[in-house]
Amino acid sequence: MIGIRNLPKENTTMNSMHPKKFSLVAIVALAIFSVSPVAGEEPLKIFILAGQSNTVGHARAHTIATLFPSSDARDQGLVQMVFDSTSGVSNKTLEDQLTLSKQIDELTGGISNDKIKKMADGAEKTALQAKVDKLKAAHEAYKKKVSAACATSDRVYINSIADRNKKSGKLGIGYGADDSKIGPEYGFGLSIAEKVDGPILLIKTSWGGKSLNYNFRPPSLPDFKTTPEYAEAKAKASENLKRYEAAVKSFPQDQLRYKVDLASYEKQMKTADEKARKKLRKPREPREPRKPKPFNMDEAGLNYRMMNEAIQDVLANLKDNHPEYDADAGYKIAGFVWFQGYNDQFSPEFRDNYKGNMISFIKEIRKEYNEPNMPFVIGVLGTGVTAEKVAENQVSVGQREAAKAPEFKDNVAAVESYTEYSHYSNNVFKKGWPEHYHEWDTVGSDRPYHYLGSGAFFVRLGDAFADSMAELMAKQSN
Repeated sequence: MIGIRNLPKENTTMNSMHPKKFSLVAIVALAIFSVSPVAGEEPLKIFILAGQSNTVGHARAHTIATLFPSSDARDQGLVQMVFDSTSGVSNKTLEDQLTLSKQIDELTGGISNDKIKKMADGAEKTALQAKVDKLKAAHEAYKKKVSAACATSDRVYINSIADRNKKSGKLGIGYGADDSKIGPEYGFGLSIAEKVDGPILLIKTSWGGKSLNYNFRPPSLPDFKTTPEYAEAKAKASENLKRYEAAVKSFPQDQLRYKVDLASYEKQMKTADEKARKKLRKPREPREPRKPKPFNMDEAGLNYRMMNEAIQDVLANLKDNHPEYDADAGYKIAGFVWFQGYNDQFSPEFRDNYKGNMISFIKEIRKEYNEPNMPFVIGVLGTGVTAEKVAENQVSVGQREAAKAPEFKDNVAAVESYTEYSHYSNNVFKKGWPEHYHEWDTVGSDRPYHYLGSGAFFVRLGDAFADSMAELMAKQSN
C-alpha cells in the first residue's frame, strides 16, 4: 500500500490555490484503505475519463519540468511523484535550458529565423548557422531527457483514445494527442495510485472539438432534430448553399471584371508619379467559390455512443488491459472524470442548456454501468484564467450548478481548472512567443485554449481530480 502524500496549501504567488481539504484527503485515504479487501483479492478499480481536446491532452511532457521553480509544497510533491531523484532533471537543468533557449532566440530572431535569413551568404552566416544548429540540438536533447525521466506506473494501466492516438499499456507519458504529450490522465493516474490499493485501470475516450449538447448528447434528452438549434443550423446551412450557388453563377463575370480592373491598374501604375502610386490599390483576384460542406448535424450523440462502445470493449477484455486483473475478484467502476465544455460556449442554446445536459449525462452514465452513485468529477472550464472571467462563462457556471444538484449530494463534485493554470508559462507566452520561440518551447507547447500545453497544469489538474475522486469514494464507503 502506498501512503498518501502530505499536501499543504499552495503558494499563491506561483499558482492560485484550488479549494482542497487536505485533512479530509488524509481521512479519505484511511477510509478507503480500511475497507479494502486483503491483498490478492482486490477488485480491479476502473476510472473513466472523457471529454474533448483538453482531455485528449496537448501538453508535451518536457513542460512538466516547469513545476521545479515553484516554492509551493504541493508542486514539489508532484515533482517527486513524476521525477525520480536520480533522473538527472532538476530546477538547475531547467534554468540552464532557459538560458540556452534565450541565446538561440537572440541569435535567430525566434521562430522566423529572420536574423540569419537576412545575413549575406558567406563565412559569417555559415558559422552562425552551425552554432545555432548545435544549440538547437542541445535544446531537443533537453526535451527528450525530461520526457524520458517521467515516471511510468507499474500499477496503473490505461486504455486510451485521444483523437487518433489510440493505445494501451502502463500509464506513462504519451497518452495525449501524440506519443510526446499528456492530458489529465497522467497526473490523475499517478495521484490516485497513492490513495487507493490494488490494480487500477484508466479508460480514456476523448475527441477534440466536441460539444455536450450535440456530440456527447445523452439519449434521454429530446431528439436533437426537434430542437431550435437543429432548425437554426439547418437554415444556416441552406443559406450558405444558396450563397455558394450565387457565387458560382457570378464567378465568370467576376473574373472578367478583375481582368479589366487589373489592366486599368497596370496602365495607371506606368504613368503615375510615386505619390499617386501609393494610393493605387491592386485589384484582388476573385477566388473560385468553395462548396460548403454538406449539412452534417444528423448524428447527435455519436461521441456518446462511441465512448460507451469503447468502454464496453475494454470491460469485455479486462485481462488484456491489466495483467493483474483477477476474474474471481472482479472489477469496480470506481469513478468518472469529465473535462469538456469549450465547444458549448459559442451558442446560446448549447451553453444555456449545459447544466441540464450535464445532469442528464451523469444519470445516463450511471444507468449504463449500473452504478447509481458512481463518484463523478466535473472539471470546470477555466480557459478564462481568472476567477472573474470564468464566473462569466455560462458553461463553467452550468458545470458548477450541475455538481450542486441536490440529487448528487456527496457523489458529484466540480473541480476548478483555472486555479491550476501555469502562470509561469503564461509569462513567457505574453512576451511574444514567436520572438521568444525556443524559450516558449521550453515551458509550453500550445495555445491558451489548450491551457498553453503546460505539463505542469495537466499534472496539477489530474492530481486535483484524484483528490476530489478520493473524497467522493470515501463518502460512498461510509
